[in-house]
Amino acid sequence: MENIKEYIALLAQLLEIIGVLIIFVGFMSGLYAFFKRIPQADSSAFSRLRQSLGQSILLGLEVLIGADIVNTITTEASIESVAVLGGVVLIRTFLSLSLQVELEGRFPWQRTIKK
Repeated sequence: MENIKEYIALLAQLLEIIGVLIIFVGFMSGLYAFFKRIPQADSSAFSRLRQSLGQSILLGLEVLIGADIVNTITTEASIESVAVLGGVVLIRTFLSLSLQVELEGRFPWQRTIKK
């Protein structure tokens, strides 16, 4: 049973690394695209940079939430550990929701009506 917990802990660490890499690679590719558009005097370059950065942060946060949930499997269940996990997931979910509203101008459950 201890071997399984070690593998799950490694999986959680791998997910954390992947989440951070998603944010970093998204940031770098967004900056690259931004600086590529500047000489062309593209007026939408800044808004595209914001969209790119926001989307990479959103995806990275989702992976990090998953890593936190997987990580709880390896820890001893206590009121304190559950409260910490709940707080972290709540904060990251709030950040994700705020970013999505900022990027799309609507809540995820609000659909656009096509006419």
